[in-house]
Order: sequence, then C-alpha cells, then structure tokens
Amino acid sequence: MWMISSRRSGARAAASPSDEAQVRKVLEDQVAAWNRGDIETFMAGYWNSDQVQFVSGNGITHGYADVLARYKKGYPTQAQMGKLTFTGLEIHQDCADSAYAIGQFHLELPPDNPSGFFTLNFRKFADGWKIVVDHTSPTPKKPTN
Repeated sequence: MWMISSRRSGARAAASPSDEAQVRKVLEDQVAAWNRGDIETFMAGYWNSDQVQFVSGNGITHGYADVLARYKKGYPTQAQMGKLTFTGLEIHQDCADSAYAIGQFHLELPPDNPSGFFTLNFRKFADGWKIVVDHTSPTPKKPTN
C-alpha cells in the first residue's frame, strides 16, 4: 500500500514508486547490515542528527550517537544480534519529503526469538530517505506453564 494523502482535502493520489522503492531499499540495507553484524551500517538508515529519536517501552532515546550506543549495548556481538526479518511492511507517503513505514520485526535469536511491531518516520534529505523517529514495541512473551 503506497499512497500520498493531503490531510487538508482528504484526497489521495498514488505516490512516486521510486520513493517507495528508496524507502524499502533503506530497510533492506538495514536488514542485510544487521544480519552480518554491522551495526554501523545498519545505523546509516537513520538521520545522523541529535534530533533523531528511538521510542520503546524503556523510554525515548535522543540523538544518533545515543541510539547507536543503545544498539551496541543491547547487541554487542553478531551472535547476540540474531537474524532479522521484517514482515507485513507498509509504506505510506505523507508529502514529497515525509513518509512512514509500519511492520513487524522478527529476530531469530534463541531462546526467545523476539518479535514486535514498529513505526518508522522517514524524511527525505539530499542524501536520501532517513529514519527520523523509530517507535518499536516488542510483542509480549507468552506465559509458559
């Protein structure tokens, strides 16, 4: 589903397929970087700014350096990163330089194999589409009997 909408008029028109492809490419590149244990390249999908935000159940992390540090602390080795996949990906474009993606992440990382949902706000910059806000929520673990 790839739509551009005008909030003022409520009208919807098809967005540029190249913009959708560019946003999808950012996400594909992130998955590939994650799966080879390369957090630095994974972070290339984020806006390198003190204004970037990562929102989770643990609070809000502000700034590129702090988001990078959060990932490095939580996933210090490639083995501890697991294998990442995204499913149910939808990309919506609000205007020429703003889009958002929603979907589900899955980490093949025994014993828990965590998964959850995300909303990623993108902004288009001179160097391409970048994540400016990442809101990620894990799926609650099922109780064991």
